[in-house]
Amino acid sequence: MRHGKAKKGSPPKRRSVLTVWEWSAEILDQWISEVRPVMRHADGPALWPSERGRRVGLQRLDSRFAAYRDDLGLDPVLDFHSLRRSYVTHLIEDGWDPLFVQQQAGHDHASTTSIYTCVSSDFRTRTLRRALDATVEAALTPTRRAL
Repeated sequence: MRHGKAKKGSPPKRRSVLTVWEWSAEILDQWISEVRPVMRHADGPALWPSERGRRVGLQRLDSRFAAYRDDLGLDPVLDFHSLRRSYVTHLIEDGWDPLFVQQQAGHDHASTTSIYTCVSSDFRTRTLRRALDATVEAALTPTRRAL
């Protein structure tokens, strides 16, 4: 459980941080059972303790992500939050129900989720092709008239 941005005048809202991919549980289990226990602040409540403090801070995550991004020659516009947008996009492209994706992201409105969704041109082409094929098939299929 983590907290997301609060609405004006409200406390931060609770968000569950879950994933749909099977390998996620195995990776988290390995982190919790093998890596975290040998860290300096493993006795604290943080799932991701720092070697210097109780929690890894957002600024540290952002700077580390930027270093990896730059080393790999990726677009400088990418930031740590891009992983969240990527997760939402992958769910949509993998065919998950949009309402489920909205709830996974903790968004109150589908319009917010749509901002996070940056589907590929291949996905758009496949989706349009399916819609066009279904339309043509429906137009060419004779319908029965009631007597």
